[in-house]
Amino acid sequence: MTNVQRVFITGGTGYIGSRLIPDLHKHGYEVIALARDQSRSKLPWNCTPVTGDALNGDSYRRFVEGADAFVHLVGVSHPSPAKAKQFREIDLKAALEAIGVAREAGIQHFVYVSVAQPAPVMQSYQSVRADCEQAIASSGVAATVLRPWYVLGPGHRWPYCLLPFYKIAELIPQTRASALRLGLVTIDQMIAALLWAVDQPGRGIRVLNVPDIRSVGNVRCGIAKNSARP
Repeated sequence: MTNVQRVFITGGTGYIGSRLIPDLHKHGYEVIALARDQSRSKLPWNCTPVTGDALNGDSYRRFVEGADAFVHLVGVSHPSPAKAKQFREIDLKAALEAIGVAREAGIQHFVYVSVAQPAPVMQSYQSVRADCEQAIASSGVAATVLRPWYVLGPGHRWPYCLLPFYKIAELIPQTRASALRLGLVTIDQMIAALLWAVDQPGRGIRVLNVPDIRSVGNVRCGIAKNSARP
């Protein structure tokens, strides 16, 4: 039996959020999803939509009251080095607003999707996500931070051609750690790991790196085939 009944989520219209909401609903959670007025219709049907601006915590603060968990998924789509300014103006701003609201609302558990660190590319993106992680740690709110590198799924399949290279790199002692840290996870593993994080609120800060996301996700996917509840 889960300890969490109500989940507030930002970024519910995105690649991960639009898939996570139905899964949370299927497992018995009440989901409240934030969206701008023009985006409300893009949210999955199995949630309660609320209108607000992820960059302004005051616009949605009242809707967070009474929630047990806060899942923050807002971020610039299709990250690239050219979007460094957007990362600070959107990703960082939205995360800081969400962390502040979660703390003031007495949220039991904050769930945040970061990125694998360190890595040889996308320094501006990693820097912003690291700043967000530091803000979470300083807030005093119990949290789970997931650090994927690339999520495979519909529309995100081109890196499948890299899998043989990853397998070889994982076998070589000098490259194994990097290959695992910067490995690929599937959208099913990611959703399952997020659901596990919501189901299992911990104390302090808990970090799931790529091998953890795969492990938790694989176990959870196996459980989901046999039961509608964790």
